[in-house]
Amino acid sequence: MNLKEFFYFRKSDSRVLLFLFTIAVIVVAVMMLFDNRGETTALTAQDSIDNQMLGGKRSADYGDRRKGHGSYSSNRYLHYATEGRPIALAPFDPNRADSTQLLRLGFAPWQVRSIYRYRAKGGVFRTPEDVAHIYGVTKEQYETLRPYIRISDDYQLAAHYVAPSERYVKTPRDSVKYPVKVAPNEKIVLNTADTTQLKRVPGIGSGWARQIFNYGKLLGGYVDIAQLTEIEGFPDEALSYFVIDHPHPQKMNLNKLSLNQLRRHPYINFYQARAICDYRRLKGPLQSLSQLRLLNDFTPTAIERLQPYVEF
Repeated sequence: MNLKEFFYFRKSDSRVLLFLFTIAVIVVAVMMLFDNRGETTALTAQDSIDNQMLGGKRSADYGDRRKGHGSYSSNRYLHYATEGRPIALAPFDPNRADSTQLLRLGFAPWQVRSIYRYRAKGGVFRTPEDVAHIYGVTKEQYETLRPYIRISDDYQLAAHYVAPSERYVKTPRDSVKYPVKVAPNEKIVLNTADTTQLKRVPGIGSGWARQIFNYGKLLGGYVDIAQLTEIEGFPDEALSYFVIDHPHPQKMNLNKLSLNQLRRHPYINFYQARAICDYRRLKGPLQSLSQLRLLNDFTPTAIERLQPYVEF
């Protein structure tokens, strides 16, 4: 069998082979067509975005990217023509400038993205110096842009535009809750002062003022400044701020008061009140305190401090 006989096909077989070959060519062509269209569409979409960032200037065409740089999607930021792009300086507000304006001012695409991210997170450029903090901005670049930075008043803090009197409204001092303290040479009349006046004494607060006032009522009035020391824990340094002016203590009649009424006075205890009642019952009305000196419950000291507060 020679070579010519090997490649010999009948007419029906030739038509079948030709038909299959045509189908194969069509399938390959369709596959190549759709592959190129998909890649071209992806590149065209990305080119549109990049052209907006670069103002339509590109450093390499589509053929160069495919031949020398591999996939466009993984290396697209390597092809911006940043070196030769002309810079057009003009006044701008970093809070409002769009990507086209920022690129024309000399910002790199990655710096523009950084600015956009900062603003998207609520960041605000309040002073021209804030632009110097943008990542990658050099000293030379900042000095070039500094005269053109314009920060809109809309982005300034409202406190800068409010008068101090409006920002800090001083409320009047509560003279009852926080009274002004007296000077060292001032004096408070003890028997006529209320709790508000008593709190003006250094070291005397609301608690001490109430105790001073209530103890004076129980006594029937103070006759000596030293009586304040009878209040447990009273601060001695406050004594110098008080004065007694013409004391008129309230007196109690020892011949008319009951045992319970007598014992309410701070200077008469239960046993002394009972002794007074027993004396009146056995010997009649009292004429003076000296009549109580013979009783064991009344010491000379007790009689002396009780003297201003009794009558007969």
